[in-house]
Amino acid sequence: MAHTTDHVKALIAAERRELAAVLHALRPEQWEAPSLCTGWRVREVAAHMSTGFRHPTRKVLWELVKSAGRVNAMADRLARADATALTPGELADAMADNAHHPWKPPVGGYENALGHDVVHGLDITTALGLDRRIPEERLRVLLAGVTRTSARFFGAPLHGIRLQADDLDWTFGTGTPVTGNAQDLLLAAFGRKLPPGRLSGPGGGRFVRVPGVG
Repeated sequence: MAHTTDHVKALIAAERRELAAVLHALRPEQWEAPSLCTGWRVREVAAHMSTGFRHPTRKVLWELVKSAGRVNAMADRLARADATALTPGELADAMADNAHHPWKPPVGGYENALGHDVVHGLDITTALGLDRRIPEERLRVLLAGVTRTSARFFGAPLHGIRLQADDLDWTFGTGTPVTGNAQDLLLAAFGRKLPPGRLSGPGGGRFVRVPGVG
């Protein structure tokens, strides 16, 4: 099913408003807890999610120059600095106040902007054990965009693996089966290691986060 730009932008706005509500409800200790993003607490993930709203493009480009063109190094430095400079309330407000902000990644358009919000939101809620369910309409936009190329970009170990959702009609790849709900499989396709017990099947262990590691 094709999605118009306006439709995807509406999905992004809804996701950001819902994420803002989640962030506003977090307890202080949850802001300091680790996320699924290796080395980042919830604070750093929330700061990273709103980088494009709070910093003009020229600043981001300058920071990229300072990082010798290393995007991940630049993103890490900005996230850590902003996580320290801003309060949890300010980080949550940045999502709510920018629900309709036109930011999108350099490639991939608004579908990738939706993916950025959904996946990083799950980096927070999944790590904290919060039962937030992403609406199927949003998931289907993102699942339709999963490819071998995108999986390699995020370092997802999908070679010889078949991802199979047990809550909607979606599969990807061929080989050893990994079964779980669609949003957990989306995280796996984005290179995330999940808490134990969320995925099943002979290949599920490939995507499990070992406690105390990473």
